[in-house]
Amino acid sequence: MRTYFLIFAAAVLVSVASAQSPTPIVVPAMTPATTARSPANPAVAAGSTETTLKALQAIKAANTEILKQQEATLQKLDELEKAAQEIRIYTKRG
Repeated sequence: MRTYFLIFAAAVLVSVASAQSPTPIVVPAMTPATTARSPANPAVAAGSTETTLKALQAIKAANTEILKQQEATLQKLDELEKAAQEIRIYTKRG
């Protein structure tokens, strides 16, 4: 019994000794990127503000249209749900 134990212990020691440890992975630290700031040009800013305002108004109009379509779809779904409930009620009665 002792010989089996000694052989088993020796096999475990050999397998543990020959096992390789994983190589550590070194990740470099992240450094913040420096951004170059340009002086603000008031003439360009005024023109871009008007353009931005027009773009935002167009987006708002498109969003309003989408919201109207979604409201109509929700109303149709509510009507279908009510119709389905009525059908369920009538089938249970029959």
